[in-house]
Amino acid sequence: MQNTPIDSDDSADHGYDRPSKSQVKRDMLALQDLGKQLVDLSPDQLKQLPLAEKLFDAIRLAQRTTSREGRRRQIHYVGKLMRDADADAIRTQLDVWENGSREQTRAMHRLETLRDLLLRDDDALTGLLNEYPDADAQRLRTLIREGRKEALANTRLQAGQDPQRKHYRALFQALKSLNDPTEQE
Repeated sequence: MQNTPIDSDDSADHGYDRPSKSQVKRDMLALQDLGKQLVDLSPDQLKQLPLAEKLFDAIRLAQRTTSREGRRRQIHYVGKLMRDADADAIRTQLDVWENGSREQTRAMHRLETLRDLLLRDDDALTGLLNEYPDADAQRLRTLIREGRKEALANTRLQAGQDPQRKHYRALFQALKSLNDPTEQE
């Protein structure tokens, strides 16, 4: 009778300690799809990914293969090699390239809001110059003044005329260069 509880525990577990065949197949197909995405990338993008040399060479060969069946087989091989690759890191980088990082998007929205505030409020420039004492105050004042003139001229446009945005964009680029010194014009 004492063996019965032990046997029931084993039967509840069914003796499986690994994923089902269906799950393994889904994972392999997902890696193969990821491999197809990698084949569509440029060589420069591929070099930025954490790929083993053997996988990189297989992808490059798939890119050069012109016959349909040969390409299919090579992509299948790339999918097989993907089992040893860091798929999560690759997916993350592909997502950043495809959608841009969320942080970059938030930063762009902050800059757009700051630009609009500078065009509306004279005191906003004082706050900005306190935050960035090395900023070129004269250039920013000029861009703000020209941006305001541009906005005023755009309100007087006839229907069908394109608005001018030269200084509006230049102010955005100047603000962007304050946050990223490597983006100097």
